[in-house]
Amino acid sequence: MEKIKVGIIGTGLAWERLHYPAYQELTDRYEIRALCDIDRSRAEKWAEQLGLDSQRDVYSDFQALIDRKDLQVIDIMVPIVKNHPVAELVARSGKAVLLEKPMGATLDQANATRDLPTHYGIPMMVAENYRYSEEFNLLRDLVGQKKIGDPVHFIYQNTNCFPCAMTKDTFSATEWRQHPAYPGGDILDAAIHPLAGLRHIFGGIQFLQSFGVPQKDDFSPYAAVTVNLHFMSGVIGQFAYYPAGQEIQKPLVGLRIFGTHGMIYMEDNQCGVINVFHNDGGHEIIPFKPMRGYYNELVNFYNSLTGQEAISVTPDMEMGDLRTVYAILQSITEQEVIKVDKVPQYTVH
Repeated sequence: MEKIKVGIIGTGLAWERLHYPAYQELTDRYEIRALCDIDRSRAEKWAEQLGLDSQRDVYSDFQALIDRKDLQVIDIMVPIVKNHPVAELVARSGKAVLLEKPMGATLDQANATRDLPTHYGIPMMVAENYRYSEEFNLLRDLVGQKKIGDPVHFIYQNTNCFPCAMTKDTFSATEWRQHPAYPGGDILDAAIHPLAGLRHIFGGIQFLQSFGVPQKDDFSPYAAVTVNLHFMSGVIGQFAYYPAGQEIQKPLVGLRIFGTHGMIYMEDNQCGVINVFHNDGGHEIIPFKPMRGYYNELVNFYNSLTGQEAISVTPDMEMGDLRTVYAILQSITEQEVIKVDKVPQYTVH
């Protein structure tokens, strides 16, 4: 099996906890050849663990890594404000791009990132793990197969206590997330995931209307947001995101999808089961393995690079996810209903 040769830009938490474990399962398909980090000593520690030469294969200047002729793919895990400029330099070099979401800190940046594959003729995948996760693919299939009849509406409560994690060894402890230099703060960084999951299940969004509770903390302009959503498929629902506090009562509200013949319930994406309740009293428990999105996206990217299948999560799909976040922020500010998508589907079935 051909091994794809990879260079890594950014060896922080996203690499350590998300991408690296997936690469470890795919050593027959990927070979990590070079590492770059603004903290060279951190990259050197990883080089030692991976058996790389710290003099030859470790960089603090990402352009020097990009210039290496032996690399086929660059996996970019940097602060959001650097996503577009780094991705553009990689694309300009002719190498394939694996980029963490979101594609840019602004809509203009994201639009420019979306166009990189066309401008430079390179493959690019946006690493939106919710679209590759077992649970959201199961949910999409259950809805598509009308397991509960026609879907009518949903509620989705997502709580992410940012302040609880700020002093721990977590993503919330990073300086650039605590004091973000991009609109929306944690809403753009974290709420984009469950919103991508909803779009994966139901498709494009026709309208949305949002409300927010303002706060002074830098990590997010709002302590909580609620969003009324009208999908182009006709499904309606409410998404609530609470980054400033906790949901103490168990089981969690989670995601509940109501249909003409029953309902689907998933407490959260770590619980490992999806419950299907039928109006006739029947009940099914469908298991899933959490945290498989990163593995699945790397499998899909490998298969696309070797001509076996298309990239499932295209830049256009991720652009729709990002546009949804910006529409939420716009709706709160303008106190208006906002149109979001022009086409009904941003999913690959």
